[in-house]
Amino acid sequence: MANYEYKVIPAPAKGAKAPGIKAGEARFANTIEGLLNEQAAAGWEYLRSDILPSDERQGLTSTQTVYRTLMIFRRMKADEDSAADEVISVAQGVAEAVSPDARTPAQTSKRREPVVTPMTPARVDPAPKPEPDVVPDTPDGPETPEVPKKD
Repeated sequence: MANYEYKVIPAPAKGAKAPGIKAGEARFANTIEGLLNEQAAAGWEYLRSDILPSDERQGLTSTQTVYRTLMIFRRMKADEDSAADEVISVAQGVAEAVSPDARTPAQTSKRREPVVTPMTPARVDPAPKPEPDVVPDTPDGPETPEVPKKD
């Protein structure tokens, strides 16, 4: 016999605004469609909608019956043994996908040393530039630049 778990959520009361959808019925249908697709993506199968009465307080002393529309979803209940097996198989698949190459357990127990490759600098600094030529001072004194004479 199949075991199911159920999820009950309130149905939307009105449609949400969406670009390109003008009519109220179309907005409401689009809202319901989005809700069904969202639950289906999470693994829930739509089962049915029900309208159920709910007694709620009104004021201090009276109650009122309000009818609520509920959407019911179900999915197969996972056995604990099969759920653990599924988790293990997924973990093994991820480990195999991440592994750079397929190795046997005997090979993976050996420690691998990291591969070191020599690095060269991306930019080499140029040699220092020689200082500009400086005219040495003469024993008579420093040379003065020539000033043109005025006539």
